[in-house]
Amino acid sequence: MVICDTHCDTLYMRALEPQKTPCVTMEAMQRGGVSLQTCTLFAGSQGVSGHPYEKAMAEYAAFERLRDTEGWTRVHSPLEAEEGKVKILLSVEGGEIFEGSVARVQEFYERGVRMAALTWNNENEIASPAKEGGKEGIKPAGWAILREMANLRMAADTSHLNEAGFWDLIDHHSQPPMASHSCAKKLCPHFRNLSDEQIRAMAECGGWIGVNFYPAFLSPSGKASVATICDHIDHMCQLGAQKHVGFGSDFDGIETTPVDCKSPADVPAILNELRRRGYSEEAVSDIAGGNFLAYYRRLGW
Repeated sequence: MVICDTHCDTLYMRALEPQKTPCVTMEAMQRGGVSLQTCTLFAGSQGVSGHPYEKAMAEYAAFERLRDTEGWTRVHSPLEAEEGKVKILLSVEGGEIFEGSVARVQEFYERGVRMAALTWNNENEIASPAKEGGKEGIKPAGWAILREMANLRMAADTSHLNEAGFWDLIDHHSQPPMASHSCAKKLCPHFRNLSDEQIRAMAECGGWIGVNFYPAFLSPSGKASVATICDHIDHMCQLGAQKHVGFGSDFDGIETTPVDCKSPADVPAILNELRRRGYSEEAVSDIAGGNFLAYYRRLGW
């Protein structure tokens, strides 16, 4: 079974927070059977004024060190994922890393980036974040960036994007978007989560959603478990997204974890909980990673 996780902040921690101990390690990924771990190049919390490109380059250098010293292997296509081997896919979180430049999109594509979250919690040249809300959708410079992303088959990631931008992508973008690390607002009314209408739209347009493991996004109480993660997966499946949902842990980017899911090593517990709830082996395999790979096939990979 191929297991895919579409978001962690391990490279930021390795590059810019070396005093912290990451939970995403080669050993943990191997123990959990993770086949494809997406590691993001995070713009940082200061937005366009915080030197996002330079931060991304420091994180990419951290990946190169992990490649050379710990055997982290980058893929050029998500479809290179295979059971029994840990491989790394690169992404961008915070489109300000592109500095409004189509050439930067090409540069990061050549470095292996295959998805980009258009915003983090700050407005940038592309769009506005969910944290600030706002009625403005994708900006003119953002559409130029998105056209180049589509040309390169780089996925447009709506996690952190405001609703106006989300619906712009659903209605006007030439390829289906995805949400690398988002939960269901119906179960936890946080601004970062997706409404039922958004979840249905993702499924209907051929998009994809990775359920975030952050307790603050999973439960109003701020406490969560493997069962809570599966509640969100199950809710999305009931809305028609059974072929469009998977995992987007946000490990190493979240302050707390579910009590029984603290690293990639614990991912099999999620699969077992889905089985306990009556999900077939085919459905479990789809949610584990098959749905994510099918999404990239729809993008033309």
